[in-house]
Amino acid sequence: MKLGLNMGYWGMGNDANNLELAKEADRLGYSVAWVAEAYGSDAPTILSWVAAQTTNIDIGSAIFQIPGRTPANCAMTAATLDSLSGGRFRLGLGVSGPQVSEGWHGVRFDKPLGRTREYVEIVNMALSRQKVKYDGEHYVLPLPDGPGKALQLTVHPVREHIPTYLASVGPKNLELTGELFDGWLGIFYSPEYAKESLNHIETGRAKVGKTLEGFDVVPSMPIVIGDDPRACADPIRWYAALYVGGMGSREKNFYNQLAVRMGYDEAAKQVQDLYLDRKYDEAAAAVPFEFLDETALLGSKERIADRMQVLAASGVTTLTITPTSADLEGGKATLRTAVEALELSGVGS
Repeated sequence: MKLGLNMGYWGMGNDANNLELAKEADRLGYSVAWVAEAYGSDAPTILSWVAAQTTNIDIGSAIFQIPGRTPANCAMTAATLDSLSGGRFRLGLGVSGPQVSEGWHGVRFDKPLGRTREYVEIVNMALSRQKVKYDGEHYVLPLPDGPGKALQLTVHPVREHIPTYLASVGPKNLELTGELFDGWLGIFYSPEYAKESLNHIETGRAKVGKTLEGFDVVPSMPIVIGDDPRACADPIRWYAALYVGGMGSREKNFYNQLAVRMGYDEAAKQVQDLYLDRKYDEAAAAVPFEFLDETALLGSKERIADRMQVLAASGVTTLTITPTSADLEGGKATLRTAVEALELSGVGS
């Protein structure tokens, strides 16, 4: 199992610290540094900035929003980043959610599975430097009733194939991840629940004659170091409450639905009710410690090492950690402790 760094969103006063964390992760031998985007900073600009100031660590999008770019534009960006970084780019994609897709990008959140399938097929076609011709339900290239012509990407990526990942939560999307992608970007990953998620991915792999061998399972997990695991859980309650309670509407919140499938149906409803009523502190307090402990790394180095053994046994191949310390030196110390915990666990690769 390898380690990754999740740098999250930029542009909120954390830019300098994030860059230093990326440099430290590079020095410590981390496998990849991921950058997110929502409706603030865009990921490609940040990834190029990080790539220019690191040497060995991969850079990855977690995620590029599918409604935010045409597939051809996505391929252009991926090829450029791979070229600039010397072959260190990993392309993570996701459909985002209906509120961002329709409210920010003006793209209907309909048939996300079919749209994702067509999108990645076009991206891969373009990156393989074929002339792009595609006749789908959601994308038609070139348009049949105008002067457009089938074009070929002029940028040469460093590698013949840029690794692709999908951020997915629901069963059908997980199956699609296994069928069409090289890896899975997971959130609220619980080793105790992982078998169900990985079974869906394995079903998708079987459709194309593949197994989980060589497939990258990449959950992103907050990490808080300390003597008392329950106290360590407090700084990440807001994050869990935001996703379970407020990342979507009452009718369509993928993270809330995931918590329900994990067995936290009553707590998920309570957190969502409180959050949507704007009782944010109460929503955070209502997140069960057990849920946080399952889906984060909390406690001493030794406890985290034990948890890493469980994660590796459940199928994790790249464990992406999110340091929670607002202090730069605290963040660096967390990165070092994670490396020491991995060495202690004996599951590093």
